[in-house]
Amino acid sequence: MQEHSESPRRVLVLAHTGRNDALKAALQTCKALDTAGIVPVMRDRDLDDVENAFGELPFPVETLPSHGDSAGSDKPGLDNIDLGMVLGGDGTILRAAEYVRGHGIPLLGVNLGHVGFLAESERSDLAETVARVVARDYTVEERMSIDVKVWFEDQLIYHTWALNEVAVEKADRERMLEVAVEVDARPISAFGCDGIVMATPTGSTAYSFSAGGPVVWPEVEALLLTPISAHALFTKPLVVAPTSVLAVELVNRTDTPGVLWCDGRRPFDIPSGARVEVTRSPEPVRLVRLNDTPFAERLVRKFELPTQGWRGPTKAELGAQEGA
Repeated sequence: MQEHSESPRRVLVLAHTGRNDALKAALQTCKALDTAGIVPVMRDRDLDDVENAFGELPFPVETLPSHGDSAGSDKPGLDNIDLGMVLGGDGTILRAAEYVRGHGIPLLGVNLGHVGFLAESERSDLAETVARVVARDYTVEERMSIDVKVWFEDQLIYHTWALNEVAVEKADRERMLEVAVEVDARPISAFGCDGIVMATPTGSTAYSFSAGGPVVWPEVEALLLTPISAHALFTKPLVVAPTSVLAVELVNRTDTPGVLWCDGRRPFDIPSGARVEVTRSPEPVRLVRLNDTPFAERLVRKFELPTQGWRGPTKAELGAQEGA
């Protein structure tokens, strides 16, 4: 009986092709994957950008249609992808998460940006990172995402999702946004503000953090609500159960519209009187991890936090305690 050979592995390479360093990193990654017998896969427009910069590649690269950054059942080529290597900053990783949404593809971020909180490795470690992918030497963790619905006059007018946060902001810079905040069908407060951020623990170090929200460890399952420049006495950030329903209503007595942003993308105009509901999404985002660095250490490194004067155990002592 004739034996059928196993199909080669396929790895999606997504890059911020507006940057020359990202183009070089994409070329290096695809070449290393091809040398290892893995099929590199790129969006057609990304491959065009790479070849416009460096000429036609001397090895095959499978392409997928771009169709903006949205993903769905019209991309059957995503069904058999091992993982996605994302070359860029956090914004590139967020766009990649949107592109592979619905296909369960884990994403490995290689930071070419500034903070790169979602990234797992740096540009200088790219060769080693590809080697770890080739050897399947990595783990995958799931991060909570949120489901977002906008209702107006009892009609669902918009339905989307976010990994970091959804922000409801004022559309008119000269007027405050009047909102009523609700948790689990109970009103909490009403006030004027520049906006409201509803975030995941992953997003607690992003927009919500900038607005004064708390940092929440990724292992914690919770939803966050953080007002932006609120004009009221009680405007503290809220941390609620992952099973809760957060809602923000645009009070229609002021006839002030707003705009909704998901992960800083996909703006959607919302009329006065609309209601935005946020719940935990049944579909998480899968992120590839190459090491087990504690979140506290990542927080200190990414934000360059001062730790002078700390007299706790050294890494060697911590390792000895864990091995005891």
